[in-house]
Amino acid sequence: MGSGIFGGGYGPPAQSHDISHGGYGPPAQSHDISHGGYGPSAQSHDISHGGYGPPAQSHDISHGGYGPPAHSHQPKGVWKKKLVWKEEWKKVWKTSSKLIWKPDWKKIQVPVWKEIQVPVWKEVKVPEWKKIQKPLWKEIQVPAWKEIKVPEWKKINKPIWREIKVPVWKEIQVPDWKKIWVPEWVKVWVPGHNSHGNDHDGWEYTSHGLWKKKLVWKPVWKKVWRTEKKQIWVPEKKLEWKVEWIQVWRTEKKQIWLTDKKLVWKEEWIQIWKIVKKQEWVTDKKLIWKDEWKQIWVPAWKQINVPEWKKVSKPVWENVWVPIQHHEEHHEHHEHHEHQGYD
Repeated sequence: MGSGIFGGGYGPPAQSHDISHGGYGPPAQSHDISHGGYGPSAQSHDISHGGYGPPAQSHDISHGGYGPPAHSHQPKGVWKKKLVWKEEWKKVWKTSSKLIWKPDWKKIQVPVWKEIQVPVWKEVKVPEWKKIQKPLWKEIQVPAWKEIKVPEWKKINKPIWREIKVPVWKEIQVPDWKKIWVPEWVKVWVPGHNSHGNDHDGWEYTSHGLWKKKLVWKPVWKKVWRTEKKQIWVPEKKLEWKVEWIQVWRTEKKQIWLTDKKLVWKEEWIQIWKIVKKQEWVTDKKLIWKDEWKQIWVPAWKQINVPEWKKVSKPVWENVWVPIQHHEEHHEHHEHHEHQGYD
C-alpha cells in the first residue's frame, strides 16, 4: 500500500468508475445511508448497524464466532486484537477537460456599393438642311412569273408498331406432396408373467404384463415445391408498314401582271437630323470591399475538477477470541498470530 493512514488512502485502490454513468456521485452500485446518494457502497455497513465494527458475516459471540466457546467443556482462549481491512468509498477530485466556447474576432471582407460619376457619350440629334434628289414613282404594269403551290396526293409507306403476343416459357414453383416416414415412440402393452424382486418381508412383486416403448415408422405427407415450366404470353412490338396517302404541294409557275413604278428624280430641300455625341456624367455604383471585424466563437478546452468516488481499504482493530489448549500451544499460537495481524 503506497499511501499511509494519514495520506488519504486506507488500502489498495478499487476500480474507478466512469463519471458519465453516475454524474458526480459515487458509482451506481453504491448506496446512500438512507436511500442511495453519496454514502458508502452496498457492501459497507451503516454506522448505526456496526459502522467500522466487525463485518456483517461475523458470528455472534454466543454462537461460536470470535467469542469464547458457549460450553464450559470447550478449550479455553484469550481475546486478541486482529487487524482487518474494511472497504470504504472516498470522494476524490479528478481533473477533466470541458469543451467551452470563447469569443474571438475575425477580420472579414464585406461588399459595399459606392456611388461614383462616370462619363458617357450620349447621341443627340441636331437639325440640318440637305439638298436631295427626290424620286417620283410612276405606276406601270409589267408581266411576271409567280410560283404557286398546287395540291397533289402521294402514296407513302408509314412504319407503325403493333403489339403482338409471343409465347415464352417461365419456371414456376408448384406444390407437391411427398410421402415420408418419421420415427415415433409408442407405448405398447406386452403381456406375460414378470417378476420384480422381493421386499424386505420376503413378498415377491410380480406383474402380468409390462408397458414398453416401441419404435414405429409413421407415414407423413410433406409439402415440397417442384419446378415446372409454364407457357405465358408476353407483349412485344412488331414493326409493320402501312400504306397512306398524304397531300403534298407541287410548285408551278403562273404568269401574272404586277404594278411597277418608274423612277423620276426631283430636287428638293429637306430637313434631316444629324447625330452627334455629347459627353454626360451619370451616377454609377462600384463594388468595393470593406474590412470589418466579426465576433465568432471558437472551441477551447478548460480544465475542471470533477468529483469521483474511490474505493479504499481502512485498517480496523477487532477483538477476536483465540482458543488455546495449554501453555505451550498458547505460546506457539501467539507467535503465529503475530504474523497474521494479531496484537
